[in-house]
Amino acid sequence: MSISPEEVLKIANLARLKISQDEVEQYAVELSNIITLVEQMNKIDTQNVEPMAHPLDVTQRLRKDEVTEINQREKFQSVAPNAEKGLYLVPKVIE
Repeated sequence: MSISPEEVLKIANLARLKISQDEVEQYAVELSNIITLVEQMNKIDTQNVEPMAHPLDVTQRLRKDEVTEINQREKFQSVAPNAEKGLYLVPKVIE
């Protein structure tokens, strides 16, 4: 399947993209190549292929989930312009 220059202009208009007339033909070729690649990939038999979340079989090293900071809420709220019952009070934004 190939994309025509007219279709490129229509797509650009729908996407609110401004492209010059010089670029239209290049985009038509590149978009056509992408669609051709997708069509080729759709023809591949993936019936016996197990889905995977990541191509590499590795696990991420994680640090221990432990508290490393002391609770300084009272200190931070003491300098806040307006705080009450452990919460920061801000002006109403939406009416």
